[in-house]
Amino acid sequence: MAEDKKTLLIKRYASRRLYNTETSDYVTLEDIAGFIREGREVQIVDLKSGDDLTRQYLLQIIAEHESRGETMLPVNVLTDLVRSYTTQAGSVVPQFLAMSFDMLRDGQHKMMENMAKVSPIAKMPGFEAMQAQQEAFMKAMTGGMKGGWPAGTSGPAREDDGSDQDDAGLDEIKRQLHDLQTKLSKMGK
Repeated sequence: MAEDKKTLLIKRYASRRLYNTETSDYVTLEDIAGFIREGREVQIVDLKSGDDLTRQYLLQIIAEHESRGETMLPVNVLTDLVRSYTTQAGSVVPQFLAMSFDMLRDGQHKMMENMAKVSPIAKMPGFEAMQAQQEAFMKAMTGGMKGGWPAGTSGPAREDDGSDQDDAGLDEIKRQLHDLQTKLSKMGK
């Protein structure tokens, strides 16, 4: 499985066709989106210039999903993103987004771990697939943000792992898990 950890290199030819260097065949944007959903890191480069086009193509994938009605980004968020390009606040937006997705990914990971330990849901067929899908989703949502932070930044300094904030987050996850278990037990009756 070491191959899955390796970044998949996609080359864009002058004809704008995208070439998968691993399988030696042409791919579409939807194929690339599929690789990302599976948890692969993808890098897209222009064959002639060597320019990294990954960001441009990831934005195009998001735009296509949004235009098909698969909306994930509310209009007010999109509006604020556009504004951030023209204001001084733009310098903090990437770090804020990276931190937000990092917290979301960590929270979902902790919730899935706790569910696997104490929940009868963990014994249901397909639970492992659901867990893998959640992890792939979060990896896809934070694609390009190695460890959740832009290259060259280390993010904010964190206190020890036993902080009150972590405990509060864990308590909230436990409460949500308890609520979910209660709802599931009522459905089974």
